[in-house]
Amino acid sequence: MGSVTATVGPARHSNVILWFRTFAAIVGSGFRRYSTYRQAAVAGVVTNTVFGFLRCYLLLAVARQAGSVAGYDPARLATFVWMGQGLLAVVLLWGWTDLADRIRTGDVVSDLLRPVDPVTSHLAADLGRAGYAVLARMVPPVLVGPLFFEVYLPTRWSTALLFPLSVLLAVVACFGCRYLVNATAYWLHDVRGAMILWTLSSGLLAGLYFPLRFLPEGLHQTLWIVTPFPSLFQTPLDVLVEVDPPSVSLALVGIQVVWAVLILVSCRLVQRRAERRLVVQGG
Repeated sequence: MGSVTATVGPARHSNVILWFRTFAAIVGSGFRRYSTYRQAAVAGVVTNTVFGFLRCYLLLAVARQAGSVAGYDPARLATFVWMGQGLLAVVLLWGWTDLADRIRTGDVVSDLLRPVDPVTSHLAADLGRAGYAVLARMVPPVLVGPLFFEVYLPTRWSTALLFPLSVLLAVVACFGCRYLVNATAYWLHDVRGAMILWTLSSGLLAGLYFPLRFLPEGLHQTLWIVTPFPSLFQTPLDVLVEVDPPSVSLALVGIQVVWAVLILVSCRLVQRRAERRLVVQGG
């Protein structure tokens, strides 16, 4: 028994190391893939910057009438807008149909033959994409905003830890939501309806168009608990502008952790269910 234990232990250890190396390699490939679209990145930065000015002026007009709205003063709102314009590309609420396209064409069959399951491989590639977006899409709007508006700079040391963690959890949770929307192609074959519904609901309920705290208190608190949408966008921004006490910010990140785990588990279950009834177009 001793020799068996000695053999199994190192084998499992090497398998874990191999899994992490494979995951890291896919993350790197995702980073390199999206770094080739330089013109698209420049166009996206210009678009996000233009909309940043429009959103910032609109929300500042609301705040300056009352001095503060739902806990946001003008400086916090400016930070909320400009960081949000950069975070939008990192989280990527919309525009991802890779899985649905591969299901429609039948190429997903080759994915099922690979040693890494589709959920893990797509997640790793999306993390690489998000890493590139931080550099190419988030940094420029964040640098432009302070040149024209007074912004809020965090004052708590805990924010330096919570904000990156919150952004990472938002990326993971949003990936899971997009994966589930794409996975409807296993049954529907055409995901345009599901994508339209996702685009409308995520933009409105995630806090992209306006901070969710502008809504009645009971409503926005309910959204935070019973839906994953605030965890995709609103929570990282609220953590950054420190609109809540440290304990509340920590609780919001905790909610993100719960949603990220639940969504990834749902992705696994849906993928396994879909594999049992997969029909390749044309045969």
